[in-house]
Amino acid sequence: MCCEKVSCRGRTGQKELVPSRYAMKVGELDVLIISDGMLTLPSEMLAHNADTSTRSAWLDEMFLPTDMMEWPLNVVLVRSSEQTILLDAGLGLDPNLQLPRAGQLIKRLEAAEIDLGLLTDVVLTHLHMDHIGGLLVEGVKERLRPDLRIHLAAAEASFWDAPDFTHTSMPEGFPDALRAAAKRFLSEYHEQLCLFDDFSQVAPGVAACRTGGHTPGHSVVRLDSGGERLTFAGDAIFPVGFDHPDWHNGFEHYPEEAARVRTELLRELADRREALVATHLPFPSICHVAASGDVFRWVPAVWDY
Repeated sequence: MCCEKVSCRGRTGQKELVPSRYAMKVGELDVLIISDGMLTLPSEMLAHNADTSTRSAWLDEMFLPTDMMEWPLNVVLVRSSEQTILLDAGLGLDPNLQLPRAGQLIKRLEAAEIDLGLLTDVVLTHLHMDHIGGLLVEGVKERLRPDLRIHLAAAEASFWDAPDFTHTSMPEGFPDALRAAAKRFLSEYHEQLCLFDDFSQVAPGVAACRTGGHTPGHSVVRLDSGGERLTFAGDAIFPVGFDHPDWHNGFEHYPEEAARVRTELLRELADRREALVATHLPFPSICHVAASGDVFRWVPAVWDY
């Protein structure tokens, strides 16, 4: 692994004091983890089925605020010899939800000198707006290849015809914004969609696998090259999920199933000693999972400079 070095001299422009991208190798695959910024959301959304005092105690133990907190947003770029693959696309424009610190992906790809026209594939874990919004930014579609392939579970596309929000717990305005973003995306990119049922081999060593739970078509992406493996888990795993995999996240449309998927995935990652990246783990997110019964431990990777 290697870390992109960033100047700390306080220059303006595209220089940033805090690194926003992290480069590593998974076998023969080049992997770049990119921060799309931060979402400021109610802490209650981490576990709306938990007792208030229990949830507050966990947040306090983790040195996190008990009212509002910052949720990281991570996107992954994978490059093989033949393909350049974007895993999720960040928030894009703020849809009147007061999220000014998110939606940084496009400018950070430009800062990394990554041409959008080089993308051959996009894999979407699901159609929540913080995973597709970067592709809806004005002028982005025109910069993409006309033969770009966008891999998405068919169950996800179907779900957004009439999405069910009865089991979610979101701030006011979010359900409407999620519906609008998904509807617009499916309309604008329907010709590029490559729908799959449960599995899609996107490239040698890169596969999308539907898990369901968070949304019916939620998927994870498995990288497997040269004896090394990494899973991009999308929204299957949140920070609190290691200690309390049964706690329900406010964005989960089917929280009981999401908890089952989370526990199963964490156990598998621990057994396989496989590296993990997830959308809402603190940047750069790369870590491993340790297990003790039904309780898991998040083991951050050591940055390799």
